[in-house]
Amino acid sequence: MMTHGGAGVAAECADMRRVAVVAPNFKRRLSGVTSTIVQLVPLQAREGVPIVTLGPGLPAGLPKMRWWQVPLLMRKPAARTFRIWHARRNVEMVAGLVLRDILRAPVKVVFTSAAQRRHKPFTRWLIRRVDSVVATSARSGSFLEVPHRVVMHGIDTNRFHPASGAESEWRASGLPGRYGIGCFGRVRHQKGTDLFIDAMVELLPRYPEWTAVVLGRVTAENRTFAEELRKKVHNAGLEGRVFFLGEVADVRPWFQRISLCVAPSRNEGFGLTPLEAMASGKAVVASDAGAYPEMIVPGQTGKIVPSGDASLLARAIEPYMLEPWRASQEGASARAHVVAHFALPGEAAALQEVYESLWGWQP
Repeated sequence: MMTHGGAGVAAECADMRRVAVVAPNFKRRLSGVTSTIVQLVPLQAREGVPIVTLGPGLPAGLPKMRWWQVPLLMRKPAARTFRIWHARRNVEMVAGLVLRDILRAPVKVVFTSAAQRRHKPFTRWLIRRVDSVVATSARSGSFLEVPHRVVMHGIDTNRFHPASGAESEWRASGLPGRYGIGCFGRVRHQKGTDLFIDAMVELLPRYPEWTAVVLGRVTAENRTFAEELRKKVHNAGLEGRVFFLGEVADVRPWFQRISLCVAPSRNEGFGLTPLEAMASGKAVVASDAGAYPEMIVPGQTGKIVPSGDASLLARAIEPYMLEPWRASQEGASARAHVVAHFALPGEAAALQEVYESLWGWQP
């Protein structure tokens, strides 16, 4: 049985007569897109949006339709003349267009674009055929050749919040030092993990009270890359100061324990890590990749540096290590900034306006 307009938390399957929005997720592995769906869809459902997900790799608690229910998309929902198929990947766009144009299902396709580059010809062809386009940042919107609306991602500021007890303090980590500095995300060249390690090799010998942590999965194709980073740490004599923690079950305590977050990506789609860190009350030093420059206020919530330069990254980090109060002060400002401008309900409300504009209602 569906509840809250579409959120059947423990439901076996959705009541498709009521479902008006489908959020497909056609990738089994966790990604930024998957994380967005996991955080956003439950809120949309609680706010009364009759929405379901479709696809693998999603938590059991999300409102879902089953694959055997796909033929039911050929019928109109009870309260609307058509459903909205909200795609976030090419394969999901293709599926939506097949439903609309080949199978003649009563659906319209919304596509969210996070790419920070000009799309490939096939993607541009797909985008020209969808009914509405959303860009996750002004920068990603600048690469689109069609009318679009910018709706930046939000963060659950209740789920990500500042430390509230001893278990959230650095000493609870069991690692040495008084202060922690962290780099979060998959360990790979694109994410700039090597730039972070290079900066730590330069800085940590000068700041003995600081310890560095790297949290994130190492995929098979990046094992050699990760091993090279470990060797670099070993050769610098910093094995007791830099810790590779892998993929942890719950990253939130680590955002709370560290004093500074570093996001050194060479390129990025959007990048939620800085928002998660800022919502946790941490200042962020980030590259100018993705939407980072649109979410960080230099000198107030952190710093932005050119991507790909470990030396400039180290120079941006060092003032926080020299004077840890800076990280604490800017971290408090970061939390306030995220609550004011990047809270998840704002994203949900903006997307609802996109949906309603297609359904014919003008806000």
